[in-house]
Amino acid sequence: MTNDPPAIPSTSGGPLAGLTVLDLTRMLAGPYCTLMLADLGARVIKVEMPEVGDDARHIGPFFDDGDGRPTSAYFFSVNRNKESIALDLKSDRDRQILEALLARSDILVENFTPGALERLGYGWPVLHERYPRLIVGSISGFGQTGPYRTLPAYDMVVQAMGGILSLTGEEGGAPTRGGVSIGDLAAGLFAAIGLQAALVERQRTGLGRHVDVSMLDAQVSLLENALARCQVEGQVPGPIGSRHPSVTPFGVFAARDGSLVLAAGNDSLFIKLCRAIGIADASDEPRFKSNASRCRHHGELKELIELRLSTRTVGDWLAHFRERGIPSGPLNDVGSVLRDPHVQARGMLMNWPLADGSTLATAACPIQFGDGPLTRAEPAPHLDQHRADLLRELGLG
Repeated sequence: MTNDPPAIPSTSGGPLAGLTVLDLTRMLAGPYCTLMLADLGARVIKVEMPEVGDDARHIGPFFDDGDGRPTSAYFFSVNRNKESIALDLKSDRDRQILEALLARSDILVENFTPGALERLGYGWPVLHERYPRLIVGSISGFGQTGPYRTLPAYDMVVQAMGGILSLTGEEGGAPTRGGVSIGDLAAGLFAAIGLQAALVERQRTGLGRHVDVSMLDAQVSLLENALARCQVEGQVPGPIGSRHPSVTPFGVFAARDGSLVLAAGNDSLFIKLCRAIGIADASDEPRFKSNASRCRHHGELKELIELRLSTRTVGDWLAHFRERGIPSGPLNDVGSVLRDPHVQARGMLMNWPLADGSTLATAACPIQFGDGPLTRAEPAPHLDQHRADLLRELGLG
């Protein structure tokens, strides 16, 4: 027998159906984590500040949601399949509601500055004692420990501090931020992985864990071979444009009417590529015979390849390469991605109807299972939209 309060009922199917996630996050890293959990079937209850809500609600561009309220496309894109309740965590009444939710939740995710939850009376030791099965995920700029732990951080800060910024851009050019917020997104993904690992462990132990994910740690993790090259080669890596530091040819190449991508990742593919573009003898040249020598002479090889590519269009070459099994692709802009037939066939775009009769496409969950893609699709909630329903469920209405 147990005196635990009844679980909040599931509102969906999916692998994580039956799990309830209390989401105290805002902006991008935390909401992206809870978006993954929601798409996989967890019930995600988003706790926001009264009147103001998640900071992302105030970042444009905006569209008309049909109810006279401007809606942030930024917020909308990462908060689908969630419920919203606005709580003032300094109010006794709202703390009572939060604690009723905590007692019925499997996971709490937060991205406050370390120490903030403790000051509110909800630090990990307190939560673990009161709700021993609760798993807590903390996403922060620099983690719960270390000399930087209380410093504020945004994506740009951790891209710079984690070395990613120094590797991105054209050779000899200025440091360049990644085109997406990889500092936030990587932390959100690692947090989703850590939380699900803690769920598996809870099956064995019956106890929750505190999952601590730092945006800076996530950036360092993504440095992959740059760390090794820095030490083995004795040189600090820098930006080199689109080419690969250790594999050649591997990058963007100009054809007659635009650019395309080629990736000959081993010697046999390089030989196949040379034959396909009419320079079969080049694969036997000492400069190009091995990958190591190709990397040393990457500029000369690029000139040779582009001289041949200049004779035909991008479309012609891509069809030619695909027939021969040579890894290649178009250099799509975002508009091209929206129109890509394979992206559409894979169900990677969710089209939401708007008040003016148009639609807004957002990226779907990329995790698919053998019996088809996940289809759960509830739009991002209005601020405090689900308050009345949640209070009734909790018996606090």
